[in-house]
Amino acid sequence: MKILIVEDDRRSRDALAKGLRESGYVVNTADNGDAGLHAALDGAHDLIVLDVMLPQMDGWQVLERVRSRGINVPVLFLTARDAVPDRVRGLELGADDYMVKPFAWVEFLARVRTLLRRSPVTRSEIIKVADLELDLPRMKAKREGHLIDLTAKEFQLLSLLARRMGEVLSRTTIAELVWDINFTTDSNAVDVAMGRLRRKVDEPFKNRLIHTHRGLGYSLEDRGDA
Repeated sequence: MKILIVEDDRRSRDALAKGLRESGYVVNTADNGDAGLHAALDGAHDLIVLDVMLPQMDGWQVLERVRSRGINVPVLFLTARDAVPDRVRGLELGADDYMVKPFAWVEFLARVRTLLRRSPVTRSEIIKVADLELDLPRMKAKREGHLIDLTAKEFQLLSLLARRMGEVLSRTTIAELVWDINFTTDSNAVDVAMGRLRRKVDEPFKNRLIHTHRGLGYSLEDRGDA
């Protein structure tokens, strides 16, 4: 699942993004209201984590414009302002939850998971490729009806391939989107992770879904028994 963080404090933004990625989520970030609004309006996110006090456009304005466009993605407000009128204003504009800084990471993650579970599962949240089924909100993967035991990172890697089914993803792209790191040619981290994923997702089954494209990267697609 994809989460947008709009937060102008770099340390806070980076810490939240790192924690969410380690928990298996795909994360985009913005450091001001204008950039956050632009990212929010593409409709590609499952949750928006929105700071109130932002440069260029505050969080209330961002939320108001997002809701005016008919985008009903859950929004979690983050703010240092704990006055009741401020909280009421955010909720009246359409925020789904409100956290006052500073807060504990475990509570933040629990709030995120709760918001992501509130909306009913839609077709786009279940991805099927041949006999592989990914339940994105619940971070569960099955083949032939059997649950596959994946770590959060393995599920994130598999869901990235599934979302872009049939597309060849380079090692650089995979490293940036899954681990948020720059890939170097002398690193085999992606290949090692892909090997572990294959042993769980492909090796116990007749039909292989993960394919290597020499010199290019990896793809996930159904080629039958070929």
